[in-house]
Amino acid sequence: MQSISTCLWFDSEAEEAAKFYTSIFKNSKILKITHYGEAGFEVHHRPAGSVLTVVFELNGQRFMALNGGPVFKFNEAVSLVVNCKTQDELDYYWAKLSEGGDKSAQQCGWLKDRYGLSWQIVPSALEEMMSDSDPVKSNKVMEALLQMKKLDISTLEKAYR
Repeated sequence: MQSISTCLWFDSEAEEAAKFYTSIFKNSKILKITHYGEAGFEVHHRPAGSVLTVVFELNGQRFMALNGGPVFKFNEAVSLVVNCKTQDELDYYWAKLSEGGDKSAQQCGWLKDRYGLSWQIVPSALEEMMSDSDPVKSNKVMEALLQMKKLDISTLEKAYR
């Protein structure tokens, strides 16, 4: 078991979101679902038997989805990063995760999915390009990056060269 994992707070869509995410990523599965009981109803106001948490894995990375009510919403301060080796892989994750999401929130490889969770769909090589010791190369990559919503690997590589 991972010693640190991510808990994602949903109003009441935890199970739906976990099923959505596990349908997108290979080697992913729902591990456990817990339900609210009678205890604590005066605090959580959830009917006994409704879903409390869903523990799931995406490519071996463990997450928990919690139905905690409408108190908290996702924002861009936290995002999940998907590193992609190929343009086909990048296109796949972009299309799947942005389906039903907020189209206005997309820039520089960032998107918001249908639940409001922010994702960064980026080429694996981007970190190396952005941290190159030659500031001319990294600046050209940044200039290209700022012009894009969904990232194009060949355009970034061209800017880097």
